[in-house]
Amino acid sequence: MPAINGEQYITRMNSLKPSIWLRGQKIEGNLFEHPDYKGAMKTKASLYDLQVDPKFVEMMTFSSPLTSDRVGLSFMQPKSTDDLAKRRTMIKTWACKTLGMMGRTPDYLNTVLMTLTMSSSILKQQDDAFQQNLVNLFEKAREKDLSFTHSFINPQVNRAQSYIEDAEKPIAARIVDKNMDGLIIKGARLLATQGGMTDEVFIFPSGGNFGDNQNAFCFSIPTDTDGLKFVCRESFYQGESSFNYPLSSRFHEMETMIIFDNVLIPWDRVFFYDRQDIAYELFSKSSFTAHTLHQAVIRQITKTEFILGLVQKMVTALNLSEYQHIKEKVSEIIIGLETMYGLLERAELHAKEDEWGTMNPNVHSLYVAINTFPKLYPRMVEILQIIGAGGLIAIPTEEDFSSDIASDLEVYCQGTACSATEKTRLFRLAWDLTMSSFGTRQTQYERYFFGDPIKLAANLYNGYPREDYLKIVERFLNEH
Repeated sequence: MPAINGEQYITRMNSLKPSIWLRGQKIEGNLFEHPDYKGAMKTKASLYDLQVDPKFVEMMTFSSPLTSDRVGLSFMQPKSTDDLAKRRTMIKTWACKTLGMMGRTPDYLNTVLMTLTMSSSILKQQDDAFQQNLVNLFEKAREKDLSFTHSFINPQVNRAQSYIEDAEKPIAARIVDKNMDGLIIKGARLLATQGGMTDEVFIFPSGGNFGDNQNAFCFSIPTDTDGLKFVCRESFYQGESSFNYPLSSRFHEMETMIIFDNVLIPWDRVFFYDRQDIAYELFSKSSFTAHTLHQAVIRQITKTEFILGLVQKMVTALNLSEYQHIKEKVSEIIIGLETMYGLLERAELHAKEDEWGTMNPNVHSLYVAINTFPKLYPRMVEILQIIGAGGLIAIPTEEDFSSDIASDLEVYCQGTACSATEKTRLFRLAWDLTMSSFGTRQTQYERYFFGDPIKLAANLYNGYPREDYLKIVERFLNEH
């Protein structure tokens, strides 16, 4: 099966029976019918429909090197700047469909899998079979259009650097045994976004602990593997009305904790284990960072474009454009958008081919962008809240406009440039983005999207080439 459509995605998800727990109850029946998952699954299905739409198929897919069928372009290894441009167009097209609100559209982890596979020769340091395992998964994922969730975060029990977990009672997922069939994993992992609604679960070494062999393992298993449980956080879904909840009804991505209850990981699903040196080399030398940041920054730009449009729509509705402070606030968003675009274009302009033949955008420019957005996004949210002011606190609902008070609302809730219904829809959109539980999750999500902001800044500092700039100063000092 090559690139799939939405119906095929839903059918495949309904055929799985993962163990998903929400509010103390195991979800039974088809996941697509559950209100807390339905909106995101329906949106995800629409992405798959888009990629096989005759108007978009050339843009969203490419010919498989194995079968010549059309497969998802997010699996394509870019070998030229033209290929990078094709990937950008594909990523942007899907991001526009979700307004940048869904951080785990399929292209994100498809990209991750592509980058790791292209440098999979690193895995031969432990076992040739492990390299082949990764290649096999990649080819299967590409040819069948599999979807993935992932996790690299351990439970927050004790965040002190000196903390050492009791090996006899593991909390963080770890290898507790090995046998002829594979590894046995027990413990938990956090923050698997879209947990339960993907084909596979990809487990990375826990964030940053490459110096610890017990955390240095990597594998992928089917979502419905025996002993695997997904524990959902409280849902932020509030209803399916697109009038009342225009964003959360469509784009609510569930986060889950993954619990491994002595789960068997077959050897043909293992990529490495007990090797922090391999973990470090694979994730630092491969194109993993460059291309995952490339995808993320394109999505963040798309989200910023939407927010700029939303702010301007509110300014017009309330006739606020004569105020200088409003112009200054809108200009902040414009500056942020142009900064992000400039960094993305610079990254592609300075792309270089790596030792595995992958054309990689400049990672330093992308690191600057990914360090910038967690500061930019909360400010954009604040600007929306300030412009909306008290109007964001008491907003009518769809039901109100279908009641006996509708005629009152049409008078008292209108805007300068729009009817009461139009203004209410606009303000409910701003509220859902900035003040609902869905909206506050969006802010926290963007703050930590690619990890701890402090570590991200440290990574930029440690990796950024500053020698030429030092030489400028040294030459000046030596000349005077």
